[in-house]
Amino acid sequence: MAVHEHPLNERTQAVSRVLWQILFLNVLVAAGKIAVGLLTGTVSIIADGLHSTIDSASNIIALFAQRIAARPPDETHPYGHQRFETLASLGIGGMLLLAGWEVLKVAIERLRSGEVPEVGEVQFAVLLATLMINLWVVLYERNKAQKLTSELLKADAAHTTSDVWVTISVIAGLIGVKLGLGWMDAAVSLLIVVVIGYTAWGILRRTGGILVDEAPLSPEKLAEIAELTPGVNKVIRARSRGTEDAVLVDLDVQMDSSISTEYASNITERIRERLAGRFPHITEVQVHVIPDHSHQLDYITAARAAADALGLGVHEISGVVTPQGKVLEMHVEVPPAVTLREAHRQIDLLESRLRGRPEIVDVVTHIEPAEFASAMPAVSPDATKLHVDALTKLRHQFPQGDWHDSNIRRDRAGYALTLHCHLPGDISIEMAHQIAEEAELFLRMQFPQIHRVTIHTEPEDDLPGL
Repeated sequence: MAVHEHPLNERTQAVSRVLWQILFLNVLVAAGKIAVGLLTGTVSIIADGLHSTIDSASNIIALFAQRIAARPPDETHPYGHQRFETLASLGIGGMLLLAGWEVLKVAIERLRSGEVPEVGEVQFAVLLATLMINLWVVLYERNKAQKLTSELLKADAAHTTSDVWVTISVIAGLIGVKLGLGWMDAAVSLLIVVVIGYTAWGILRRTGGILVDEAPLSPEKLAEIAELTPGVNKVIRARSRGTEDAVLVDLDVQMDSSISTEYASNITERIRERLAGRFPHITEVQVHVIPDHSHQLDYITAARAAADALGLGVHEISGVVTPQGKVLEMHVEVPPAVTLREAHRQIDLLESRLRGRPEIVDVVTHIEPAEFASAMPAVSPDATKLHVDALTKLRHQFPQGDWHDSNIRRDRAGYALTLHCHLPGDISIEMAHQIAEEAELFLRMQFPQIHRVTIHTEPEDDLPGL
């Protein structure tokens, strides 16, 4: 599920506008250098012009790839087309290597031949003008790349930066030639080859990392943020892939096996919201829920068994996991005629028995009188509608159970629902109990006005006629 709808169309148009502007300037720069180089016979300026031509070619490739990358996901590319932009960046890195090779060959040939170019004011004027244009392009493109978080613009800005250094080397070489150092032109060009190679390596390393699914986000940070979500016991595995501006995240998350699927879905949605808030360029988060049995304690059964032994009723039972262990919270019903002292003595005994379990470190109870006067079913239109809606949703969510003999009653805390459920007689008591508990949690989440649900499970073998 996508967690962040990035304004892809607006971003695509903005990146396209930048590329078209830079393409026009690169064509202008390349044409000027080549024209002057041919007219004056200056080989280094012609080589510099060819390098600028590669800038223009990379802009054209970038525009083409960027249009493809903007397409939404489809059947053949379910994760989108952003990798086409990465491939274009990879192509730009390759072109940089090609440009470096061409400059290297020219520099070596110049050193071998000892040829000295003729230097005039026209060459310096054209080179200085194109240098100013390229410097402006680099600053402009870097700024736009940061604002639009575009790998493509970053790569192209790096390419244009290499063009700046090439032009500076040519100017330095021509100055050396003017001063009588004929070898300066070729020697400085060799240094620029190193700069071009380093720039190309940076682009290839970054884009190559994306293509081999190098993680753009720290798995430890992803796990730390996800584990802050209530209901998450532990993040087993956290993975990320994609580009800086379109990150895909996969998480394997442990949750208590006793929670309902509805509750688990709510938790996963909170995880997505937390990650999207921390990393705005996450476009998708896949959460795989793993039932956690290591901390699963049948505390509800334990609390009810201990209360039944003392003739008490319990409801609103919940377990809170702390670093020290499980803390039980519950409402305890005592006969309304007993004194507070006697009620407190019974509650102390209940808490003591529950604390005897090694996994339970504390018990927090709320004492309330048992209500025997509210046993009559509620028959108001609101209660009838609530009763029907609850059964309808329950049967849809848990079709494996034959839900019957239900009634709803009203008390001071809201509504209480009781019902029976036939289940296959050969399933384990643990499974039957889990179905009943998940059904109870589901009903109370769907209908907050129902504060108590009592489910009696029966084997199908006990059905009449079987």
